[in-house]
Amino acid sequence: MTASRVLPPVAFGIAVLAAWEVLVVVAGVPAFLLPAPTAIAAQIGAQFDVLVSTAAVTGGNALVGLVAGFVLGVVLALLAAGSRLVSDVLTPVVLAASAVPIVALAPVFTTMFGSTTEIPRRLVVTLVVVVPVFVSTARGLRQVQPVHAELMSSLAATPWQHARFVRLPGAVPFVMTGLRLAAPAAVIAAVVAEYFGGLQNGLGSRISSAAANTAYARAWAFVAASIALGLLFHLAGLLAERLLTRGRTT
Repeated sequence: MTASRVLPPVAFGIAVLAAWEVLVVVAGVPAFLLPAPTAIAAQIGAQFDVLVSTAAVTGGNALVGLVAGFVLGVVLALLAAGSRLVSDVLTPVVLAASAVPIVALAPVFTTMFGSTTEIPRRLVVTLVVVVPVFVSTARGLRQVQPVHAELMSSLAATPWQHARFVRLPGAVPFVMTGLRLAAPAAVIAAVVAEYFGGLQNGLGSRISSAAANTAYARAWAFVAASIALGLLFHLAGLLAERLLTRGRTT
């Protein structure tokens, strides 16, 4: 079962890389347009230590922003679920935040907090993560069975007790779906935020630096590291979702 699911995408990936190599060699595609996979692989080997260290920096920023955004998104969703007025105020603000591009946020945060700290990048990731977590959690918190709501009302439960014993347990699958969606987005936000000033110690800044110095194969090596980091976050989010929603139904 596992082999039948893993082998097709692996075989497809190998075929794509082989076709890519043949296209670059046969057609003589310039390196600035598309380096050959073998050239990128050579740079991955030569720059492996740098790739690991820069991926650790970007991954650390993504992780901090993911945790902060996840907690903030759940808290805001709980507040919105507990009051119609709060929901009417918070929901448009959170959704409006999703429309603000990273290219606008990153330079502003860098100016506010300085270029020698990771705070601007982590704030960018936090804002990107808040939106899917808030939307998914708010949807789950609304899926309360009327009989459960009536029971809590008859027991004179406080809003916190209602959220603790009814809303949150029922919303767990939705919360974890939001986390799964936000995890790879956190990496994307962290990488993109590094393009706009600040410390030159992450994958995004190394990609732009390598491209500016016409080291295109090296730039693609850092792109490959970014992809691997994004897949790692995606798998971690998927694993967390499966572990916490096992035996539950949405």
